[in-house]
Amino acid sequence: MGLTGITLCATMNILMPNQDQCDRISLLLGNCEPAKSWQMVYLYTVLYITGFGAAGIRPCVSSFGADQFDERSRDYKSHLDRFFNFFYLSVTVGAIVAFTAVVYIQIKHGWGAAFGSLAIAMGMSNIVFFLGTPLYRHSELVGLYEVPGKRSAIKGSSKIAHTNDFRCLDKAALQLKEDGTDPSPWRLCTVTQVEEVKILLKLVPIPACTIMLSLILTEFLTLSVQQAYTLNTHMGILKLPVTCMPVFPGLSIFLILSLYYSIFVPLSRRITGHPRGASQLQRVGIGLAVSILSVAWSGIFERYRRNYAIEHGYAASFLSPMPDLSAYWLLIQYCLIGIAEVFCIVGLLEFLYEEAPDAMRSIGSAYAAVAGGLGCFAATILNSIIKSVTGNAEEGRPSWLSQNINNGRFDYLYWLLTVMSVINFCAFLYSAHRYQYRAKQETEMGEQDKEHPVGK
Repeated sequence: MGLTGITLCATMNILMPNQDQCDRISLLLGNCEPAKSWQMVYLYTVLYITGFGAAGIRPCVSSFGADQFDERSRDYKSHLDRFFNFFYLSVTVGAIVAFTAVVYIQIKHGWGAAFGSLAIAMGMSNIVFFLGTPLYRHSELVGLYEVPGKRSAIKGSSKIAHTNDFRCLDKAALQLKEDGTDPSPWRLCTVTQVEEVKILLKLVPIPACTIMLSLILTEFLTLSVQQAYTLNTHMGILKLPVTCMPVFPGLSIFLILSLYYSIFVPLSRRITGHPRGASQLQRVGIGLAVSILSVAWSGIFERYRRNYAIEHGYAASFLSPMPDLSAYWLLIQYCLIGIAEVFCIVGLLEFLYEEAPDAMRSIGSAYAAVAGGLGCFAATILNSIIKSVTGNAEEGRPSWLSQNINNGRFDYLYWLLTVMSVINFCAFLYSAHRYQYRAKQETEMGEQDKEHPVGK
């Protein structure tokens, strides 16, 4: 529905402002006719509908796919590891198609055709998904209150032994005399329910540390495209559209995931002794460390690019490519951020799936999506602060994010992101050091009470 609404917005003149007098320069300078208030309401409505649909898909699809594997299988861990890698590989292939085929459709046939193709593709994927319904393995989740025995009342979920973390939450499972022998689940929680909440709280710091990576990715998608406008995008006789530049992180992810099991795992296994090369948190840490290198290189190259533009008389020509400076220097930061994504996001998804409570794995996976969304919001807030603090129209001082990037200071922003990334990486090391991987226990409630009595 959302993509169909966006397609209509891009094709029907009544839903868009008059563009007759809006050329490329006017668009960049903000001199085009603004949209009417009701047009903006319609646009935001269909965008939020699209976002609402994506919010239902992203947290559930990875968890549902991982649920298809049998935990009792001897190769369960290795199959799960490969699944998350191939899952992210499929996401990357979709991004590559979006930045190439869809961009080509947009250039040749307009925005309406581009969004329409996406709506058709989403409709086809829904048909394929529902056709496969009889083949899926489902976990039945019913009930709330625990019953005596080894298993939790929630089918498919194991009982969890009491821990001393967040002891203030134990009051929810503290049984009083007036609760009787058959207490209402609305008045009294089981120990397992309380421990599930504790687990979700203990997981928060890890995905929170990946917000910084999402912030960097968001900045790259906008700033690097502006940089590419000033650079030569020719590859031999082929001229690559500037809007296709963000495809290169996807290509690097595709290449790295293809070589992951044949190169990285054997080499890292010799160093760490870990059967999968590195633990989940180690992979997240590697990704965050590589993202620091990526944004630091971006600052170095942007300083060189800006100085080159000023020295060769391109300071005012921020829409004219410099023929002697190739845009493919941007590939270094693109490749580095692609490597960071592979290690960080894939490791995070696997970590959240395995560490989340059995009945709440979708919520655990949702943490990764929430971190990604918060990174986008953080980038918007950061840009607004930088524009207001560094720029002054009355004094004629351009902000770091000036429309003319040769007058702005993108390099300062990249260095600021580098410092923030280093601080974030230190916070991650502290959180990862304190975190203890969860070991599932299936014990009798009587044994739990003897070993870990609640309230004492």
